[in-house]
Amino acid sequence: MSCVSLFLYNRFSQKKEVFSPINPEKITMYVCGPTVYGPIHIGNGRSIVVFDALFRVLRYLFPEVVYVRNITDVDDKINAEAQKLGIPINELTKNTIAQFHQDINKLHVLPVSVEPKATCHISHMIEIIKKLLDKGVAYLSNGHVLFDVLKDPFYGSLSGAHKEEILAGARVEVAPYKRNPQDFVLWKPAIEDHEFWPSPWGNGRPGWHTECSAMSLEYLGTTFDIHGGGADLLFPHHENENAQTRNALGVEHPVKHWVHNGMLMVEGQKMSKSLGNVLLLKDVLAQFPGSVVRWALLSSHYRHTLDWNSSLLHQATQCMEHVNRVLELPWDGKHCLDADFLAYLCDDLNTPGALNALHLLAKRALQDQKWVSSVHTCANFLGIQKISSSLTLEISKEIEDLIKERTQAREEKNFQRADELRQKLEDFGIIIQDTPQGTLWHKKI
Repeated sequence: MSCVSLFLYNRFSQKKEVFSPINPEKITMYVCGPTVYGPIHIGNGRSIVVFDALFRVLRYLFPEVVYVRNITDVDDKINAEAQKLGIPINELTKNTIAQFHQDINKLHVLPVSVEPKATCHISHMIEIIKKLLDKGVAYLSNGHVLFDVLKDPFYGSLSGAHKEEILAGARVEVAPYKRNPQDFVLWKPAIEDHEFWPSPWGNGRPGWHTECSAMSLEYLGTTFDIHGGGADLLFPHHENENAQTRNALGVEHPVKHWVHNGMLMVEGQKMSKSLGNVLLLKDVLAQFPGSVVRWALLSSHYRHTLDWNSSLLHQATQCMEHVNRVLELPWDGKHCLDADFLAYLCDDLNTPGALNALHLLAKRALQDQKWVSSVHTCANFLGIQKISSSLTLEISKEIEDLIKERTQAREEKNFQRADELRQKLEDFGIIIQDTPQGTLWHKKI
């Protein structure tokens, strides 16, 4: 275990705290994963990359990290999409999960420890619902089982809103089978042509919030260190999940640190189907290399809103060009993690600071190759990988010959010819830099 302290902002206390795990020998983290009715968008990608970065930091600082990221494969949107496409639900979810893995692999996301599916844990959800009924904080009504919000005096403690404010500000379903409009569904009765499972209350399926309580309990226990997700999940999902877990298990704080990443805007506007500006991650990755997209996603502090625009991508591309040139240089495999780089990451996952430190290291390495090991180590640490030039051996040899000819022209002080050769190289998309060690070159990303 490292002696370096990690600071994280805890949404529950609303302040930055020293991360003090329940068991320093085994860190436990749960993050809400995708609902698999279609490909994820770039905003979903941000959350995946942010918590992958946190996972990497935790793995460095502690002996063992158990990272659980669930798959929601039972949902109204899944049912609707399967009906629309005229395919079985399991075919839709299988294909969507495969696309999800393909997309995040291109972002160099590490495999999680456990990736449970909701449909494999229905029995666990039923057990939690039984406990809530037994404790009198849930009730049966018209085939539904609902959580009685008024029975929980601490409801709203995570999101920071009072019940009246929550009711006024949230899109709460008002249904005749609810005692109170704020009450949320734990189990709903079966609908024709939709998936269902048997339960003590009849055939049906669980509410959305119940699955995370069940799967975190199954893999991490009654209490765990970190629960993560997007800020849009704070209410109602995480508020409801926290309430049902507290009441079902009889623990005051099932989660020690609540961590939420900020929203992603597109050209200053919220992503929405009505605006037609929803950017699917797979489409973005078809235009830009994974390392450029990852750099852009980490270029703003995770708790802040990130505006996805052409300027952001241009800046990320320019930074990656410097780093990529170093990653193309020979490396002896020696690991050298820069202290400033690590300090930024341990200060509430300050990835903009860490990326800036990496960029400065790359500039140094292009002047003095003693810094090459630091660049490789820090880039690998944060999941930034080399972007292949995809040049054939024949073209590479032609480029090398042009560089040799240009070097000779400069030695002969034939600067006009040297400039002509530089221009010819630029026409190839080749960027060159003259250093004391010789002329370095790379293909423009």
